[in-house]
Amino acid sequence: MKKITTLSLALVLLLFGIAACKKAGPPAAGSATATDMLSMIPKSAQGVVVLDVHAALNTAFVDKMLKEGEDKQKYLDFIKDTGIDPQKDIYLAVIGLMGTGGLNNASPAIVVNLKYDKDKLLAKLKEKATNVTEEVYEGLTLYTVPEADDKKPMTGVFYDASNIILGEAKDVKAVIDVVKKGGENILKNETLSPLLKSADKSAIVWAAVAFPPDMMKSVAAQNPMASSLENMKSLLVALNYKNKALQIEIKGMGGDAEKNKQTAEALNGLKALGAMASTEKPEIGELVNKIEVTSSAEFVKIAANFPEELLTKLGATSKPPETKPEEKKDEKKEDPTPIKK
Repeated sequence: MKKITTLSLALVLLLFGIAACKKAGPPAAGSATATDMLSMIPKSAQGVVVLDVHAALNTAFVDKMLKEGEDKQKYLDFIKDTGIDPQKDIYLAVIGLMGTGGLNNASPAIVVNLKYDKDKLLAKLKEKATNVTEEVYEGLTLYTVPEADDKKPMTGVFYDASNIILGEAKDVKAVIDVVKKGGENILKNETLSPLLKSADKSAIVWAAVAFPPDMMKSVAAQNPMASSLENMKSLLVALNYKNKALQIEIKGMGGDAEKNKQTAEALNGLKALGAMASTEKPEIGELVNKIEVTSSAEFVKIAANFPEELLTKLGATSKPPETKPEEKKDEKKEDPTPIKK
């Protein structure tokens, strides 16, 4: 009996060990969840943006744009050049907002979960940028494209067959430290953790951002009209596409009932001005009227529901009118009158 108990315990421990091994490391392409992706972002991040790329690109509205829009050929060329069909091969992307100098100076640490051919992508990278440098860090090769056109150097690493990490070298290394060395991730961030728990993770795009302690006080001090934002602590954003409509929700968290009411009134005032200024384009007025601003003791909320039909109309009105090419002055016009024989 004792032997049976010992064997049973050993079997249970073995099963737990196998399960733990399966969960370790980045997720395979197509199996990632938002939590999986968040677990790769360093604890020090000021905020995070999560994109369900697969869901976004396969909505009817976007699918039609990709297959029938003006950039259809560019999309097909991208597939040909990279071997990646974004609609089929890219699943989730997470962007950690790194740095300590405020959101204006935050740098993105990006992790993309996808199916890809490393050799083809690397060959394309070296074809487009001949001055790519290489560095080995924790057994991984980091590829860096030097600074150009006032843009900071960009580093990328093919972490495994399902995940690519992009960003400044220091941020890419920070992500590797979390994934490979067991560093603490953003889920352990005391400020962001409550936001991440309450975020709408089913949204196609969602974001959670914590404001540095003095950031909003500085904003309020510089602009008297923004004084009610002084105690705003964080921001939650969710974008979704349901029932042929783009749904947006933005929550500014913090403040108190009175301050949040003032902020909501100010936003509703801007909304009214926007509606008044839309006489020439009724679609703008219709868009503004789809926005609702409310407040409570905990937050100020902006919610909008934009039907696909309205977005299509706005897209059509934003296109510049077609102009006919000017006729050359020295070009002789043909006489339409037939020549008599």
